Amino acid sequence: MAAKEKTGNAFVETIKTIFWALLIAGVFRTLFFQPFWIPSGSMKETLLIGDFLFVNKMAYGYSYASCPSLMLPGVGIEIDAKDVCGVFDGDNERLFGSEPERGDVVVFRHPVSGRDYIKRLIGLPGDKVQIKNGVISLNGTPVEVEDAGTFEEVMAPQGPQQLRPRCENGPVGQGATCEKSRQIETLPNGVSYPTLNITNQQSDNTGVYTVPEGHYFFMGDNRDNSADSRLAQRAGGVGFVPFENLIGRADRIMFSSAGRSMLFFWTWRGDRFFEAVR
Repeated sequence: MAAKEKTGNAFVETIKTIFWALLIAGVFRTLFFQPFWIPSGSMKETLLIGDFLFVNKMAYGYSYASCPSLMLPGVGIEIDAKDVCGVFDGDNERLFGSEPERGDVVVFRHPVSGRDYIKRLIGLPGDKVQIKNGVISLNGTPVEVEDAGTFEEVMAPQGPQQLRPRCENGPVGQGATCEKSRQIETLPNGVSYPTLNITNQQSDNTGVYTVPEGHYFFMGDNRDNSADSRLAQRAGGVGFVPFENLIGRADRIMFSSAGRSMLFFWTWRGDRFFEAVR
């Protein structure tokens, strides 16, 4: 009888331990930092496919989007932030809210699909944004752009989705060098970062976007390979993003995997440990 009681008590204690561990992890992820793994190349070279980082959720305060979501469609699990905290959705306000700064790299919820996206903040509420020949114009003034050589990478499948990069130097074979033009872009507040160019396409020349109050305009650093605010939501882009949809700011890369899984430690990139995101 004593042996059965001890076994029963051990089982109950295990359940309690798991419960409290999950509760603490959920609170930590909701209030402080959310892990994020870069799945695509839309933010190259700032962020590479396979970069693993923590998103600072304290940077802009809290909204319904701060609640964690768990999207694993392959196994039938799709728990959206709205499923947990939807009661707080709709007012476009935040608790302890703080305005983001132009040039921040931000994780946000897509206004329609609810998926997490990561892009660079270009346009603030009230701004007029236009792209002419690939150069951003803010409120009628082009941002400073300086040529900065060439970005090179190997033509090979990247990440768990085995995505292949697009190249400015034309279609190249497996293992060949894929090139893109590289520029340094500087915003009016002095924030500088590299951008990449692949080709001349429709998104390099746009009309004028007037950012509504309480919304933001985002773009990917890999300009010709990014579905962002240049495209309306109905066309596959993100359009203008409401303040309440911001999740947090990307501050630092913890580590980076060049393989199909972040668990493949032998594929980790040794030069990206604890690298600041700028």
